[in-house]
Formats: sequence, C-alpha cells, structure tokens
Amino acid sequence: MMHVLDHTHWFPDPATADHNGVVALGGDLSPQRILLGYRKGIFPWFSQGEPILWWSPNPRMVLFPKEFKLSKSLKKTLRTSPYKVTFNTAFEHVIDACAQVQRDGQQGTWISQQMKQSYLELHRQNSAMSIEVWDNDILVGGLYGIDLPGNKLFSGESMFSKKTDTSKIAFAHLVAWCITQNYTLIDCQVYTSHLESLGAREIDRALFLSYLC
Repeated sequence: MMHVLDHTHWFPDPATADHNGVVALGGDLSPQRILLGYRKGIFPWFSQGEPILWWSPNPRMVLFPKEFKLSKSLKKTLRTSPYKVTFNTAFEHVIDACAQVQRDGQQGTWISQQMKQSYLELHRQNSAMSIEVWDNDILVGGLYGIDLPGNKLFSGESMFSKKTDTSKIAFAHLVAWCITQNYTLIDCQVYTSHLESLGAREIDRALFLSYLC
C-alpha cells in the first residue's frame, strides 16, 4: 500500500518502497521535510501536475570519491582550461540553469518554482551547496545538491554544461572537496551511463542506508 503523507514531518521505512523506488506521495516541500527525507535516504522527484513523489530506489547509484575516474582528457582540461571554479557564489543561477537543460526522454523540468524556493532556503541554511564554473563572468557549468556533513555524504541533484566538459569540471572539484572533507559517498541517486563513466556504481539500498546511520 502506498503511504500518503500529511502535514506532519515523517517518512515510512525506505524498504517499503514499491518496485520503482517510490516510498510515499503527498506532504509538502518544506525545507525541514526535504532535509529529513535526505537523512533517511529519500528524495523528492516528480513532474509538474503530479503529486509530490518521494523516492528511495534500489539499487542506488553512488560514487565513492576515491573511485572517481579521471580520464586523461579531463585531467588535461582541468590543468589547462581557462575556467574559474567557485563554491556557493551563484546557487540560484545554477539551479535555474539546471532547470533549463533539455534532457533526453523528458519534457519540461522537475525543478518547479516551489522546488527551487525550497532548495534556495536549504542553501541559506547551509544544507545545500553549489559549484560554479565560469568563463570570465559567464556561468558555463555547475551542479548543486544537498550536503550532509554529519553523515559524510553529499547528495547530487542536478548538473549542467554550456561548454564542453564544464559539468565534469564541477564534478571533479566536488570529488576533490569530498576527499578533503573525508566524505564517504556522493549520492547520485539513479543510474546514468554518464555517471557510470565517471566511476559511479549501483549498490544495494540497504548498504546505502547503512552510510546514513
């Protein structure tokens, strides 16, 4: 039976998710509820016009930072590119750019105005982080996600590129930062071949959840 959330801030056990990984529907997108979800391995993902859906897929796509695959071409790009990389200087611009990306098999974006405002508030609370890649003063790539320092885990939400490899540059800097912070995992949520090419792999949900304990 699908759990329907009300105004109280709680989530069912992620192990009760259906075969697609949906744990519950409904509730709200308050920053408090969203952060509670991430701490339990659950994240919101839904399209405009749908009820709010909360997910905990099995398996879970993750990157162990030291397993990051730094290709020769990306290594050269990081060494020679003229781009500047910053952290948390343009969070709203990054989330707007991610919302505008045309993705295969998707119409529109799941980053609604309500979703954006919730993540902006999480950013103001130092619970969401962005990495920006600049060509002079033009934003050409970046990513954002939820930072869980108490769990030594960063949960990536979305990334974008306006020039070749600029999202990879942002991701490489995220990996380097996670290593300096002794983070165990970068949560990539669901499988994509792009993430796999960077070293991410799928693990059992129960194992993933053990890193949040």
